[in-house]
Amino acid sequence: MDGHRATLAWLTDLRAGGSRLGIERMRALAAALDLGPRLAGIPVLHVAGTNGKGSTCALIESVQRAHGRRTGLYTSPHLIRLGERVRLDGSPLPDDDLLALAARIRPAAERLAAATPELAPTFFELMTALAFLAFAEAGVDVAILETGLGGRLDATNVCQPAVTAITSIGLDHQDHLGETRELIAAEKAGILKPGIPCVLGRLPPEAERVVRARAAELGCPVHLAAPAGADLPEVGLEGEHQRVNGAVALRVCGLASAVLPIDAARARAGLLKVDWPARWQRLGLADGRQLIVDASHNEEGARMLEPLLAALGRPTVVVGATGSNRAQPLLAAVARHAGRILLVEPSSERATPLAELERLLGPATCPVVRARVADLFPAPGVCAAPGDPVVVVGSLYLAGEVLGRLRGIPPSLDWQDRLLPPR
Repeated sequence: MDGHRATLAWLTDLRAGGSRLGIERMRALAAALDLGPRLAGIPVLHVAGTNGKGSTCALIESVQRAHGRRTGLYTSPHLIRLGERVRLDGSPLPDDDLLALAARIRPAAERLAAATPELAPTFFELMTALAFLAFAEAGVDVAILETGLGGRLDATNVCQPAVTAITSIGLDHQDHLGETRELIAAEKAGILKPGIPCVLGRLPPEAERVVRARAAELGCPVHLAAPAGADLPEVGLEGEHQRVNGAVALRVCGLASAVLPIDAARARAGLLKVDWPARWQRLGLADGRQLIVDASHNEEGARMLEPLLAALGRPTVVVGATGSNRAQPLLAAVARHAGRILLVEPSSERATPLAELERLLGPATCPVVRARVADLFPAPGVCAAPGDPVVVVGSLYLAGEVLGRLRGIPPSLDWQDRLLPPR
């Protein structure tokens, strides 16, 4: 246990140091751990996008597991437990296993930091290396990787994929990725590799042009998964946007079928069996009411959220956000459909203050109340907010905090990524 405590302290220090975009640190860490040869022979499916990339990765993983394959899935951030980021056969990595792997990586990371300080790995890079090592040692048949931020300079971009995908392009993280959809698309297109096929979801025309231009430079075949009017597959997640993600997942799996053969019936079954929390997740409360938790948190997410809210008939909506640019379109969508709005601050150092949420919301046609997450969800299975259903939206961190409280697990800031301002 002393070793575990030391590893936890080291991870906490890494997290406190923050994360920055850049690929050289991850390349150095991967080389120090000899990850390239360890991962050789494991097909990698690499997914980027403003929205939908996590859901698409989960759908791909479910399709692959439906074929009896050992799967490795790497996503971020987690909701409740750090091990959710690294899944083997659909199950989060247990805490003891995660800490044991981190302890093994630590000497190489510390040698890099001592020899060349600018190559000292960040928390996110450590977690990425940990996932790669876990997948290699488990002997997975396929690894599915979600980019953390952007693509070109993301730590996951050291991989050699069999297929890549870009699910969507919208305005988010403009301070790191650029102010326009074209600039953001160029960063996401950084995951393309020479000659490797790329699958596109529904991208704005200006963003699609950028991705296609980069694909042409690299000789990458481009496949549209869900053009307007196309039939979309049924999936086990609600909303048309998830059916689009399902179409992307199917096309990715189809393009990888030379090494990972696909049966149509098993693929359909995998899409329906997917389990991916905080994506319009319906939960029963102890008093019989329904709670819906959704992690939509930006302009594009607000558009996907709106038809789902509209179908509920004036629900109570709990809203929290991380950043004014994200909060404004979400609040506008919520205001059009809520019967009551409860404003909260997620347990995040980037949480948008309540006063700012009120300013962005402006005059509303329904009651608006300030609240605390701890008061709204005081005990496992309990929600003190009035109304039925109650919907929670606005942030992955808020979704994780609520889901944790419903299970009796208090939130912890120690394990969420700290993204530092760009230099």
